[in-house]
Amino acid sequence: MNPTDATLIELRDAIAEKKVSAVEITRTYLDRIEKHNGALNVYHEVYADRALDRAGQVDLGEVTGALAGVPIAIKDLLCTDYGHTTCSSKMLANFQAPYTATAVRKLEDAGAVILGKTNMDEFAMGSSTENSACGTTLNPWDTSRVPGGSSGGSAAAMAAGLCAASIGTDTGGSIRQPAALCGVVGMKPTYGRISRYGLVAFASSLDQVGPFTRTVADTALLLKIMMGQDALDSTSASVPVPEDVDRVDETPKGFRIGIAKQYMSDANDPAVAAATQQAIQVYKDHGATIVEVDLPHTEYGIPVYYIVATAEASSNLARYDGVHYGHRTDKPGDLIDLYCRSRAEGFGDEVKRRIMLGTYALSSGYYDAYYNRALKVRRLISNDFDTAFESCDAILCPTTTGPAFKIGEMSDDPLSMYLNDVYTVNCNLAGNVGITLPAGTTKVDGRDLPIGVQLLGPAFDEARLLRIARVFEAATDHHRARPPV
Repeated sequence: MNPTDATLIELRDAIAEKKVSAVEITRTYLDRIEKHNGALNVYHEVYADRALDRAGQVDLGEVTGALAGVPIAIKDLLCTDYGHTTCSSKMLANFQAPYTATAVRKLEDAGAVILGKTNMDEFAMGSSTENSACGTTLNPWDTSRVPGGSSGGSAAAMAAGLCAASIGTDTGGSIRQPAALCGVVGMKPTYGRISRYGLVAFASSLDQVGPFTRTVADTALLLKIMMGQDALDSTSASVPVPEDVDRVDETPKGFRIGIAKQYMSDANDPAVAAATQQAIQVYKDHGATIVEVDLPHTEYGIPVYYIVATAEASSNLARYDGVHYGHRTDKPGDLIDLYCRSRAEGFGDEVKRRIMLGTYALSSGYYDAYYNRALKVRRLISNDFDTAFESCDAILCPTTTGPAFKIGEMSDDPLSMYLNDVYTVNCNLAGNVGITLPAGTTKVDGRDLPIGVQLLGPAFDEARLLRIARVFEAATDHHRARPPV
């Protein structure tokens, strides 16, 4: 058995049946990390000794659960009371959290082995993992290209076989976009489904924790473990977790797939357009009714997102002032100098850009014109989805307009970079659920690059969306493709 080709569930079962030890599995992943991490820059920190100790406890029967012995990677903005939580920023380079995020604690309670923390765009602000104080993560399919972002480290780790599953966050597509560009499954649950306690905030009304995996079934298992109301997070929803959320092979009867013309744009790469059409045909062949739906306010998603998200970032990041915690400049002249130099030195260019944009949108005289108006349009976008889901069970669309782009290709054009999220941000604005699935590869400069298709569903309807996603996965072999590492 090659652990890095197995699914999370296959590994879990092999460990439980004593076909392989948890220590062997963990050591295999640690060896691969040692071999490939230097080239890909996926992990910030690797907890090798801690991981092996915990795997040993699994083998002795001292640690049990639905994930007993399964090695998982964590995006470096989820707090743990071991190691550092840096958000890939100089501002938090030496920060050690005093507690563990609820989502991580639930994984560990289920027996998971945490391998380490993965690279990301600083404070989750970016779409390429180029905005990191720890350097750029490379796409394992083609190391001249980005893995997407902001959860690029988690996506690349999953694609390269440097973990059995990984955890990221999705504020405007930061799970689904890198999952598509790296050829793995990535899911953003409904806002409020998974506790945000211990998640370092970027935009509090948009941030959501979610998994990267090889298969839909693996995603469903992780969701079942992580979902649920948390008294430590006032935004977590008091909605029961369906007992059958992990029964993904129960094909839904008479399901309807919606197609919105707003997502079938001429801006899509021909390979993306072809993959989407092939996915539509797969669903037709497997009993789905294809219906047209209208999402008339789609075009306003990007401007609304970059007002709401930056405004919330401006507020959330105000706490990093060189006094309470975080980077403090040397020998400040006075208090104002301390604040200014600490923030200027601690934050990267993209974080500074978004703080300034958000502060401007919230400033006196502009609040109503920008932030308040953006909230009104956000409601219209949400209403569009509510109306569409009256006539369909899920909306099928591309995840991105094209495959992974070259490192540095969009560094000097922030607007082009922001447009990478054009098919993902509206799901966050509406608080709905979304999943991206591998949908094949396309040849670019002689290299195979992954393409993803996305399914969007109503809020709190994870169970049905997962089953619909499984229909496509079961009918294709796209999820079996591996990068050349």
